[in-house]
Amino acid sequence: MSPAPVADRHRVGELRPSQLLFSFGIGSVVDLPHLSVMVMGLDDWERSQLKEIGEERLLAAVRKQLGSQVKRLYLPPAEDDSGFFTNPFDQDQRIGVPVVPFPRWMRCPWCNLLAPLSTGLYKLKTDPYRPDKAQYVHTNCPKAGSSPAVIPARFLVACEHGHVDDFPWMKYVHQGKPVCNGPLRLREEGVSGEAADIWITCDGCGSTQSMARAFGDDAGPILGKCRGRRPHLRDFDEKPCPETAQTILLGASNSWFPIALSALSVPAKSNKLEQLVDEYWVVLEKASSVEIIAAFRNIGQLNAFHDYSDQQLWEAIKAKKEQASDDTTELPDLKLAEWEVFSEPDPDRNSPDFKLREVVAPKAYSKFLSRVVLVERLREVRALTGFTRIESPGDLADEPDVAPEKRGSLSRRAPDWVPASEVRGEGVFVQFNEEILGKWLSERATTEREREFREAHRRWRQSRKIEPADADFPGCRYVLLHSFAHALMRQFAIECGYSTASIRERIYARDPEEEGGPMAGILLYTAASDSEGTLGGLVALGEPQSLGRHMEQALEQARLCASDPLCVEHHPVRDGVTLHGAACHACLFAPETSCERGNKYMDRTLLAPTFKEACRPFFGSY
Repeated sequence: MSPAPVADRHRVGELRPSQLLFSFGIGSVVDLPHLSVMVMGLDDWERSQLKEIGEERLLAAVRKQLGSQVKRLYLPPAEDDSGFFTNPFDQDQRIGVPVVPFPRWMRCPWCNLLAPLSTGLYKLKTDPYRPDKAQYVHTNCPKAGSSPAVIPARFLVACEHGHVDDFPWMKYVHQGKPVCNGPLRLREEGVSGEAADIWITCDGCGSTQSMARAFGDDAGPILGKCRGRRPHLRDFDEKPCPETAQTILLGASNSWFPIALSALSVPAKSNKLEQLVDEYWVVLEKASSVEIIAAFRNIGQLNAFHDYSDQQLWEAIKAKKEQASDDTTELPDLKLAEWEVFSEPDPDRNSPDFKLREVVAPKAYSKFLSRVVLVERLREVRALTGFTRIESPGDLADEPDVAPEKRGSLSRRAPDWVPASEVRGEGVFVQFNEEILGKWLSERATTEREREFREAHRRWRQSRKIEPADADFPGCRYVLLHSFAHALMRQFAIECGYSTASIRERIYARDPEEEGGPMAGILLYTAASDSEGTLGGLVALGEPQSLGRHMEQALEQARLCASDPLCVEHHPVRDGVTLHGAACHACLFAPETSCERGNKYMDRTLLAPTFKEACRPFFGSY
């Protein structure tokens, strides 16, 4: 990372590529050891440092969200990790993502001076050999013998439309009085750090205020309307923001949520040449003649096509380009193509990035499961398409369609590319028996439980003013699959060598009457950014004997929770507006990186008998 402007760049820290996209992406605040910075928009990124990756299905989904002008997916910039010493003063080695200091208001811990960087009272001090030591110092502090390091102000203001701004310190401390030029002091009188113990004082006029008034319903008239500021784009929103500014803490978990799309690279063609063309389309789409193909081959770009002549490859490229230009059909959702490949595994479609092997289902559960597939090799590509603040988009739907006014922009104009990441790994796919599942879903007790979840879903959306309130309800089919995925995931983590946070889920749930249905299956997988992927520890647990043992243990664990009876007696409607039944951190909840729905829509009473059953458990039926 390097702070803007380009004329005065300094390295200030490091992040992993996946962190840069999905934990500290564009518009988020990164809290470094001595500095807080905001990641800038795509307009400030140096495109020459980026590497293009291909995944057509994902790119098509991104275009559906952001517009047809999006043409590319790029990996974030990364340094050469060869291990050789590099000169930190070499301009060619200054690879990174641009950031700027944010918030702009800083506090000196010695004299309590609170002032913005624009005053020039604080100076940036960097060490080219130790970027983690980058910090601002108060050069003329009257109470310190040297220039002490200053710290960012703890408070910001934000709104649900994706805007964030410095806290209005001057306006806040001079409530009802003429605003003078300060200077301001921020004092902490207690040891708890709570807002009531923090006081802002103006040395110019003596005004003083406690930060306690900056929170709660009464803070709205004090803070006023949101100014629509977008610091990562260096501008203000063109449309006036109707939201009232809300005070948030620096580093608060609700200050930034990514809007991301992900897709598994599954083969779409059965013909080997067509499949290879799809895999290498990032290179091949640039070919405009047979001669260019020959040039690509001579520089080693087409080693995978050694069995095919230049003319054969050129004919396949022309056919793909013609198909792309004539394709006007509506794009299917991302999970449908994956489901079709997993539910009908074909060894002839296996490739270096995708390898399936079907095994028999565990004997004890063969009537409940129709197929078990070991995914020995997979590739996942994820793309960042925006972000939200205050409200998480993952709470809205499996593939959320966030309202345009709440979606934070990645650039000042419509982007023609978006950042993405790719990982490789392994997984286990389990398909449920549709006939048994259909009978269980039609039972009276199951439909009653689904009605309760639907009411909780409606009330939850109403409380957050999400319209229409009845939309995007996943149904009891999803609740069953989601609960089973979490129970099995926690059991896998005990033995497979990966932590629970390293295992992710993909739920394939769709009713028969829906387009593309029916679907009823789960994929538990783990992946790493290394080109070799992972080591096979998860796939080994999908073998019939091992999977049967883990399913038995997972269902046994679901019978009793350490938090019972509170957990099993939890009702999604009566016990407050929640979106889960009998589920908690002691039994089903998983880390945020693992769950695709934020630990919502789960109920272990659907899996196994408990001492307070809501309906007949699926694995105890028929």
